[in-house]
Amino acid sequence: MCRLLAYLGSPISLEYLLYKPEHSLIVQSYQPREMTSGLVNVDGFGVGWYHSQKDMEPFTYKNTLPILNDINLPGLSRYIESKCVLAYVRSATPDQAVDFANCQPFNYQQLLFIHNGQIENFRKTLHRKIRSTLTQDFYEIINGSTDSEHIFALLLSHSQINKHRPPEYALRSTLLTLLDMAKRYQVKASLNVIFSDGHRLIASRFATSSPVPSLYWIRNDPAFPKSVIIASEPLFKGNWIACPENSIISVAADCEIQIEQI
Repeated sequence: MCRLLAYLGSPISLEYLLYKPEHSLIVQSYQPREMTSGLVNVDGFGVGWYHSQKDMEPFTYKNTLPILNDINLPGLSRYIESKCVLAYVRSATPDQAVDFANCQPFNYQQLLFIHNGQIENFRKTLHRKIRSTLTQDFYEIINGSTDSEHIFALLLSHSQINKHRPPEYALRSTLLTLLDMAKRYQVKASLNVIFSDGHRLIASRFATSSPVPSLYWIRNDPAFPKSVIIASEPLFKGNWIACPENSIISVAADCEIQIEQI
């Protein structure tokens, strides 16, 4: 299981978001509290962010090193500000390579995507099945071997097919498709995802069976005013609210939150 977070709100430095909280993503890389599998998250990391003034494709910074061992990120994070940030630290599934192709966030045009969870025995079960359902455009963008990237490609395919519907519909359709596949192949899948176009966040807390990986949100904390943070684990003491199991959480540009049960 990985640990992830997403931020939407007033411009903030990456340093303040990644390093300052007492239980920051950095700390969660070596001392997570709510992992349902694995012990640490030291198989790489990634950060994606959007320009705070220009409407352009997002930036990403990734490494296969543990986040603590990256000597460039502390300096970079002091000089980067953004209104929208997605980040994660990785705990690699045993049969998945630790390389850059498997580092999140994954991105396509304006979208950034991160996933916490796994599809059980992915290479032997749903790997080929998912690929067989993809449109050609999104079949070809897959560079790595993770279930996470295949889930993103499936989401993009559903978004293309349902392009006149809101993005929550594509996520719901993706999750229900994966639920149906998992039942037919008798495998478990945990599917906490967050994706963004830079103006809003859309997330899910979802699994085909218990336990469902943890996911929380907080809005307008005094240390992070005019913002919403979604994270696998609370980053600091505050009014964190657990996302309901098997739900979709939408955060609008004005930080209003809507939650829909699946």
